[in-house]
Amino acid sequence: MPPSRQFYATTSPFEDKIRYYRAVRHGSQIFVSGTTAVDPKSSPTAPQILYLGDARQQTRVALNECIKAVHALGGQGAESVRVRMFVVRDDDCGPVGEGYREILGKGKGDGIGAAATMVVEG
Repeated sequence: MPPSRQFYATTSPFEDKIRYYRAVRHGSQIFVSGTTAVDPKSSPTAPQILYLGDARQQTRVALNECIKAVHALGGQGAESVRVRMFVVRDDDCGPVGEGYREILGKGKGDGIGAAATMVVEG
């Protein structure tokens, strides 16, 4: 019998428009989709981003959404092992790194910390 899967969805307009899940649990692993600071109350045809111009706060929101998804599928805390951050503007690298450090940075406690990659498009 194949391992059972569990799914977690939010009210994100992107999930609704594209028809994907925020996270999927397959056996003991949980996979979380790319997450941004989208306003869950915005329209699927015109999604709005929270905290425009504040990359640090957007990062915090997105990472907290990821942790929420892990919890919803039975994960224990911020158990991430790998995080990829995609940044459009070079100027946002510092603030994105700060947001990451505040939520998942090493030394935050047991089980917190991850291998991290930041990809800059700019």
